[in-house]
Amino acid sequence: MGEVFAGLLGAGDIVLLEGEMGAGKTVFASGVGAGLGVTSPVTSPTFVLVRSQRGRSLAMHHADLWRLDSDAEIADLAIAEAAEEDGVALVEWGEKAEKLVGEEYIKVVISIADQLHRTIRFEAQGPSWTTRTAALARVLRGGEAE
Repeated sequence: MGEVFAGLLGAGDIVLLEGEMGAGKTVFASGVGAGLGVTSPVTSPTFVLVRSQRGRSLAMHHADLWRLDSDAEIADLAIAEAAEEDGVALVEWGEKAEKLVGEEYIKVVISIADQLHRTIRFEAQGPSWTTRTAALARVLRGGEAE
């Protein structure tokens, strides 16, 4: 699903990934990386905080905020600014950055249904994503798009 979703992304896009530990945030990010043409493995950047990887035409700036507690620490990462320069930002534990990334982003909420299944909800924020939700729903074959 992340690989298909990547086809809707453009420079400056911010994707906030939410879900409990083990829900599949990094797996989704890996799919997005594949869709963007990232050839190196996409792994959780828990200890490096942000890992940037080059795709075919866009860079993917993959952040993990799990270990961060303050808005100042998160702001220091300059996630939105990195995305604006040359790519997209995927932010695990994105709820921590929601008030810091501006008004234009999409939230991807992953919930564990059982050991093998996940529920993914997309929540569009801002005019750019609001207009892309119809395309998102079509691309994901009727998946929930808000």
